[in-house]
Amino acid sequence: MTTDPTQILKTVYGYEAFRGRQAEIVDHVIDGNNAFVLMPTGGGKSLCYQIPALCRPGLGLVVSPLIALMADQVAALRQAGVRAAALNSDLPPEERRALWRSVFDGTLDLLYVAPETLLRPGVADRLRETRLSLVAIDEAHCLSQWGHDFRPHYRQLDALVDLFPGTPRMALTATADAPTRAEILSHLQIDERDSFIAGFDRPNIRYAIEEKDNPRRQLMRFLESRKGESGIVYCLSKRRTEETAAWLREQGYNALPYHGGMDKGARETNQTRFQREEAVVMVATIAFGMGIDKPDVRFVAHIDLPGSIEAYYQETGRAGRDGLPSEALMLYGFEDIALRRRFIDESEASDQRKRMELQKLDALLGLAETAQCRRQVLLAYFGDECAPCGNCDICASPPQRFDGTIAAQKALSCIYRTGERFGQAYIVSVLLGEEDERIARFGHDRISTYGIGKEHDQRTWRSILRQMIAHGLVNVDLAGHGGLSISEGGRRFLKEKPVLMLRTPRPAAKGRSRSAARTEAASALAPADAALFKALREKRIEIAREQNLPPYVIFHDRTLIEMATTRPASRHAMAGISGIGEAKLDRYAAAFLEVIASHG
Repeated sequence: MTTDPTQILKTVYGYEAFRGRQAEIVDHVIDGNNAFVLMPTGGGKSLCYQIPALCRPGLGLVVSPLIALMADQVAALRQAGVRAAALNSDLPPEERRALWRSVFDGTLDLLYVAPETLLRPGVADRLRETRLSLVAIDEAHCLSQWGHDFRPHYRQLDALVDLFPGTPRMALTATADAPTRAEILSHLQIDERDSFIAGFDRPNIRYAIEEKDNPRRQLMRFLESRKGESGIVYCLSKRRTEETAAWLREQGYNALPYHGGMDKGARETNQTRFQREEAVVMVATIAFGMGIDKPDVRFVAHIDLPGSIEAYYQETGRAGRDGLPSEALMLYGFEDIALRRRFIDESEASDQRKRMELQKLDALLGLAETAQCRRQVLLAYFGDECAPCGNCDICASPPQRFDGTIAAQKALSCIYRTGERFGQAYIVSVLLGEEDERIARFGHDRISTYGIGKEHDQRTWRSILRQMIAHGLVNVDLAGHGGLSISEGGRRFLKEKPVLMLRTPRPAAKGRSRSAARTEAASALAPADAALFKALREKRIEIAREQNLPPYVIFHDRTLIEMATTRPASRHAMAGISGIGEAKLDRYAAAFLEVIASHG
């Protein structure tokens, strides 16, 4: 095999040119240097270590967190003609022995291994007996205690520095704020000058965040035009996951649950179905998703508030890995905010960790409540920037703001005068002066705050209270019955009376609330090309099933779209399609050319 990286890019992967900083990173590592690579999901991180491993002498060692992820990556590499394998605890003894033979006889280009396996007695020692071209640590944010997905076994990868001292080390991730990046560099002893920050922007994803009104109705409005597409719906609890998946199936969606409380076999079955079938909606807790390579996930919806901006970015980043238009929707309400704060308060983490988690939650609430372009706020959190994107709900329909200082004072006074023990609905009823048996029984129809909030309707008061919770002015007693109380911040607010600008709630949506643009992969195709695209996908599914592989391992949708629009009539013309290297040309050109010819 050639050692020219550009030639490998074309002959193995089927691409004409590197993107962004890929070429710079590849050359840097081929020259024997360490590298920290931060690149958005779908930006081509894997090529940054795979191509140097094919160019440099020796075996490329890749540390990856999940067996399922490694299996997909190995399958994709083998389809492209790369000699790759994965070493994990699931391997039968004979296959394990055969793998080690290939390691030592030099017939393997890339070896994927989980950190737990690599750190087992004897495994690293055996690898020290062979020549390594590089050591790549994927999902490197797992190494940092400040990362949103810290894993103790990743921390032990510090040992790689001494185990393989002359071998280039690479740390790669799509999600790391400044403290996380600093910790990764420190532990793996990678110089800051060897850092490549390729930005965080995913311009193909449309971001939208809505206040919770009726979550199921809002989710259905989001999904109604998406039957036939693959997506993920994230929930906070196992129970919500099961109930939402069952409800979506009743609505005609091919929805599957996934959470940590499920039987391992059932989880693995559902994950396999998601990766290998078309139009599956995975309803999941955060236990699902890391390293999901499925490129045609067209949407990600959060029906509960995620834990941080890093988690939100990582989870929404599972949409649109192929670069085609995709959408992300997040719903949040006051109970979500209170529950997240409760998780932090009741955790066994150190006070320093709790402060950091609260700061991260506040940053996420800032994203939710902003009147600024979502993408600008999201990227600014990671130290990146962009112009107003035109591809988020704020840019499409900028919200109005109003001076909510007096309203907040009224709400806090009402909470105080009712004893700081009643929930949101009750406080709103008192503010509106509603006739209610409970209000009369407690005598709250005779207090000074009864009926003083009639300038706002019920929906606006709910929005005001939720924003006050987000601003830390009000606490919610979730252990009780959701009673509202005044926080220390709320008491300071009443004393100092600073101006509090709040967002005016958007009108309740009726019917479809999405942008006019459809996000289907084939939405921009002419009818004849769309019919051919559909036939090409059917051929891809047929081949994938024969080989027991995910369809995208054969070809991505983007490659099939190019086939459908350019209609290559020969093997030579097919070679010009992006994403078709020599091995795939040999395997599949004839089958797909036949489909194209039949649609002439």
